[in-house]
Amino acid sequence: MSNKKRILVFTACYNEKPNIEKLILEIKKNLPDSFILVVDDNSPDETKEVVKNLQKKISHIDLIVRDKKLGLDTAHKLAYDYAIKNDFDYLITMDADLSHDPIELSNFIDHLNDHPFVLGSRYMPGGRCLMRGSRLIISKLGNLVIRFFSGINCKEFTTSYRGFDIKKLENFNLNNVNDSGYSFFMGTLFEIKKKGFQIKEIPITLYDREQGASKIPKIEIFRTLINLIKHIIKNTFN
Repeated sequence: MSNKKRILVFTACYNEKPNIEKLILEIKKNLPDSFILVVDDNSPDETKEVVKNLQKKISHIDLIVRDKKLGLDTAHKLAYDYAIKNDFDYLITMDADLSHDPIELSNFIDHLNDHPFVLGSRYMPGGRCLMRGSRLIISKLGNLVIRFFSGINCKEFTTSYRGFDIKKLENFNLNNVNDSGYSFFMGTLFEIKKKGFQIKEIPITLYDREQGASKIPKIEIFRTLINLIKHIIKNTFN
């Protein structure tokens, strides 16, 4: 019986035509045997057409096109359920805008061999964040506040560059995370901790997008902090 792991790399898209082809090619370059799942929320910029053309040339690319924008949280839950139903061992999630470097995928795999959940961190020693301006300041402050009040000993809470060992996370259900938007990534860590699983944090480099517009509204970090307060109240009084 082969011990080779079945690996699924997932990304969610909305208007990523300038980036999605390069991302897929780089994923295949760094993890040639991986499967790729792209969930597109009916982008009007022909993102899905680019993926469909790549499907004709490259094997093991699956594309799910939804009718409209349904949110990051539902896309990630869909990917997790897809990984379970299709008997994958590892699921790695990443952004579609090239802010996450596929060259780091092998590092996730190395750590998933020993840990059930691997969290990419730009703020831990060895990590780098090449984002600039107010977004960087707000992000750093937000992550510091979340760390202080959450009791979770991580430097990073809101990145989507993460790895899951589906088999080891047997009693973990991503559908139990009720947060939406970027708060979903914080809520996932709460659920991981609640189930008693270890969080392995590894350094990553977060790049600023080269093409296309950011989908993150500046108010999003404040929504995340409001959701943090809700989590604290729930865990204190329930």
